[in-house]
Amino acid sequence: MGGALDPTVATARRAVRVTLADLEPGARVVVGVSGGADSLALAAVTAFVADRAAWELAAVVVDHGLQAGSDEVASRAVRQLTGLGVRASVVTVEVGRQGGMEAAARDARRAALAATGAEAVLLAHTLDDQAETVLLGLGRGSGPRSISGMAAVDGRWRRPFLGLRREQTEQICRASGLDWWSDPHNQDPSFRRSRLRHEVMPLLEDVLGGGVAEALARTADLVRADSAWLDAQVAAPAHPVDIAALLAMPAPLRTRALRLAALAAGASELSARHVLALDALVTDWRGQTRVELPGGVCATREGASLRFAATPVAG
Repeated sequence: MGGALDPTVATARRAVRVTLADLEPGARVVVGVSGGADSLALAAVTAFVADRAAWELAAVVVDHGLQAGSDEVASRAVRQLTGLGVRASVVTVEVGRQGGMEAAARDARRAALAATGAEAVLLAHTLDDQAETVLLGLGRGSGPRSISGMAAVDGRWRRPFLGLRREQTEQICRASGLDWWSDPHNQDPSFRRSRLRHEVMPLLEDVLGGGVAEALARTADLVRADSAWLDAQVAAPAHPVDIAALLAMPAPLRTRALRLAALAAGASELSARHVLALDALVTDWRGQTRVELPGGVCATREGASLRFAATPVAG
């Protein structure tokens, strides 16, 4: 007879089942794998659940090519995944520089995973990642949207491990006989997230008496739920946007309406600063000519209307 099931493995399997509860037998599921403990652990527990749920499971090991020997790390991950009975392949991506290396690597990775066409793509973010994401959002000061963290279910993107700590994924790897890779970038103080992980979080845990990561993750859940409800109360206003209708809205709904109107006009990557500038055209207009938005869009106030158009090209 086999030994008792490791309780951490049991918890992780249950998390996968809950996060993918909407999938039917035969659904295509892809796990994004780096070779680290988090993603290998996710692949291991998902392999067990997928077999019993009759999902079509595959893993994609994304090689960003940012470090010497990254191809061998990817090959090693494929060998371990194959040992788990998971069909795995390596996708090499080209990482640009727009928005910084971390953001560019994330964008390239997500594009590669989205290209699989799977009904569900599993990402191995943990509770620790969630806490760090909330702190980064607080540092940007971009409002509730930036501190709502990551959702466990976001369309095809699924994050079953948001309730697990990083050390639990290492325990799952040990229980599954997996040998994970430790990314040197995670120790590099030139990366902001690395400093949060190794300097800020331990200090906060010490000063506040522990439980900080859990508290930050709880905060993200609460803020996300509130923001989702407020978002649901607003529809994108017709263009041009009526100033009087905007002024009749409570501020939290008005700023959401402005954001939706700007996105519908083609703006992208809007920050709180952009939305507040749009709001000033409505509530504090003093003859401002226009507000420039990312995506080559600008907003102007013309009488009783707010209009969006392509940013004029200087000639």
